[in-house]
Amino acid sequence: MAKQFDFDRLTERRHTDSVKWDDNSNPEALPLWVADMDFETAPAVTEAIRRRAAHGIYGYSFPGDSYFDALTSWFERRHGWHIDRGHVVVTTGVVPAVSAILKALVPPRGKVVLQTPAYNCFFSCISNNGLQTVESPLLRSGDSYVMNYDELDRLCGDPLVTVFVLCNPHNPAGRVWTADELRRVDEICSRHGVTVLSDEIHCEIVMPGYSYTPFATVTTGRCVTCCSPSKAFNLAGLQTANIVAGDAHQRAAIDRAVNINETCDIGPFGIVALEAAYNQGDEWLDALCGYIAGNYALLCEMLKATGANVKVCRLEGTYLAWVDVSAVTDNVAELCLRLENEYGVRLTPGTTYGTDGEGYVRINLATQRARLSEALGRIAPALC
Repeated sequence: MAKQFDFDRLTERRHTDSVKWDDNSNPEALPLWVADMDFETAPAVTEAIRRRAAHGIYGYSFPGDSYFDALTSWFERRHGWHIDRGHVVVTTGVVPAVSAILKALVPPRGKVVLQTPAYNCFFSCISNNGLQTVESPLLRSGDSYVMNYDELDRLCGDPLVTVFVLCNPHNPAGRVWTADELRRVDEICSRHGVTVLSDEIHCEIVMPGYSYTPFATVTTGRCVTCCSPSKAFNLAGLQTANIVAGDAHQRAAIDRAVNINETCDIGPFGIVALEAAYNQGDEWLDALCGYIAGNYALLCEMLKATGANVKVCRLEGTYLAWVDVSAVTDNVAELCLRLENEYGVRLTPGTTYGTDGEGYVRINLATQRARLSEALGRIAPALC
C-alpha cells in the first residue's frame, strides 16, 4: 500500500529569509511567483539531512560513489536513461551550469537560440557571457504551444549559432515535449552542427497522461543536459546540480568553465539530500505530482467560475500554470502590482520571460490547496 503524505499541512515560511515569502512589497501577500514549493521535502531527505547534521562537522565535501550511484540508478529506473558517471560534471545549480556551458561552447559574441517565452535566467546567462540571444518564438496551438521547426531550422543555419537551449519540460509554457518533437529538434540541430543544451530541471513534475523523454535518449548529435533534484524535492537552497556531457572535448571545456566560475564545489547536505531523494523518493514524488494535478484542476475551476475571459494553458509538466489574461488587461505588469498591493497575491508577469510573454501571468501551483484556494479567491475580483 502506498504511503500517505500530507501535502495539505501548512508550514509557516515567513521570517525564514525565504525569497518566496519574505521578499515582497506586501508582507501579507500570498506568493505564487518564484518556482519553489511550500511543501516540506520527502521524509527520507529530511532524515538524511538530520543524520548528517548530527555529525557536527561540515567541512569541504565531495560526491562519492553513493552519489553517482543514486543519480544514475534514478534516471535509469525512472526514465530509461543510462548515464555514464564519467560524463557527469557536478556544480551548484542549473543556472550556474547553463552559464558555464555557454562560456565553454560558444565563441565570444556568438549566438544562442532560445525558444520564447523562456525562463528569464536564460537571457541573463547569455548576455552575461557576452553572447547574443536569438529568439525562436513558440507557436500557440489551441490551449498549448508547439515548436516552429521551420524557424528553428533557419536560425540554426546561421554559422554564428553554436548552441540551442531547450527547456524540457518547458518553463513557463508547461509543455512536456514528446519523443517525436525532440527527434525533430535533434535532426535540425545535428544537421547544422548545433549543440543542444537541455535544461531538464523540471523533468520530474509531470502530469498524469504525459511522459518526460530525456533529450539524451533520442539524440544522434551532441547534447549537454542539466538536471537537479531541486525542483522535484524542493531543495533549491542546497545548491546541487549535475551536467551530463557525452562528448569528451565539450565535457573538458565545461569542467574548466565551471572551475573558472568557481561553482565546482557542493556541500555535504546537498550530497546526502540528492542520495536520499533519488534512492527513496519515488512514492513521495508520485504523490506530489498527483497533488499538483489536483491544484491545477482547482485553478481551472475557480478561474472559470469568475466568468472572466482568461485562458489557462494546458499543464503537462512543471508546477507552473501559464495563464492568458490579455482579454482583461492591456498592462499585465500593472495588474500584477495591483494584485500584490491591493489584493494580497503575488504572481509573475509574463514579460519576465520575454516579449512573447506579454498578456500572460505565471502562477505557482506548488502550495497547499487551502492557500491556493484563498489566493484564487483574492484574485477573482481583480479579473472581473
